[in-house]
Amino acid sequence: MQSQNAAELDWRDGTIPVSRQFDDPYFSIENGMAETAYVFLQGNGLPDRFRPDFHIAELGFGTGLNLLMTLSLWRRSGQTGRLHFTTFEAFPMAQPDMMRALAAFPDIMPLAEELSDHLGTPRFETADLSFTMVLGDARETLQNWQGAADAWFLDGFSPAKNPQLWEASLMTAVAQHTKAGGTAATYTAAGFVRRNLTEAGFTVERIPGYGRKRHMTVAHIPEAK
Repeated sequence: MQSQNAAELDWRDGTIPVSRQFDDPYFSIENGMAETAYVFLQGNGLPDRFRPDFHIAELGFGTGLNLLMTLSLWRRSGQTGRLHFTTFEAFPMAQPDMMRALAAFPDIMPLAEELSDHLGTPRFETADLSFTMVLGDARETLQNWQGAADAWFLDGFSPAKNPQLWEASLMTAVAQHTKAGGTAATYTAAGFVRRNLTEAGFTVERIPGYGRKRHMTVAHIPEAK
């Protein structure tokens, strides 16, 4: 997947991709898989909330690790039908770089290799997955999206380095594209992020974070009355 806004990378220890645009690594230097499982999967109440045609939306696709771990969990939990996964990405990573990064996680590599021909494309379907990557600045693209998510993975780079992906108007758009009873989770507990989510209509909770992070944020849209 090539783009004039393609991700520009440096590699820490030859295995961890670091964004030159934002000077931030793409995953935890401790254990990226464990962080994804704790923050995004457990943080959104998965797999307990899975049901046919469950729809996950994400800000920041990165290496694709979140997608692969979600699909793996979907399969292990015995779901039927397709998982829908929509991700918004301004700086897409080239497929060879995704595969290089994912090699740091041997447990997920069989699934990465299964989907390797698709990881460089913005849209594809398999028997159990419908995937769409919306390219461009989410502040512009999300407002035009026609979908609504059951769960959001808010996985942009650090708010200190990429504040645009956490600003109030974007969090409002996230809320507007969340189903009643839907959820969101993120590794950050930055005060302005929690305020923006609250003002957007989410009920927000700060909970213990993963690893060295003391806290993270989970949120939900109240059920319609």
